[in-house]
Amino acid sequence: MNRQKRLKPEEIILLLRECDASHLNQEQFCQQKQISVATLHRWRKKFGMMDVEDAKRLKALEKENGEPKKMYADAMLGIKVLKEALEKKL
Repeated sequence: MNRQKRLKPEEIILLLRECDASHLNQEQFCQQKQISVATLHRWRKKFGMMDVEDAKRLKALEKENGEPKKMYADAMLGIKVLKEALEKKL
């Protein structure tokens, strides 16, 4: 199976704007770009009212939000290791 590459949010937004400006209907546009209509609707739901700058900001915030989650997971793993070590000693 030939997998398509994953598009960046900026590219998705540009495709959505191109679809809006196109004289083609959605089905024709999707066929031309080799994407499904469901994919187009999913993108429109997630990125519909965003511009490219908003998408870049969203990506940066998601990355920033991932840092504390990773730190928390590492701390919980450390606590688990310490508890196991204590149990073995007792």
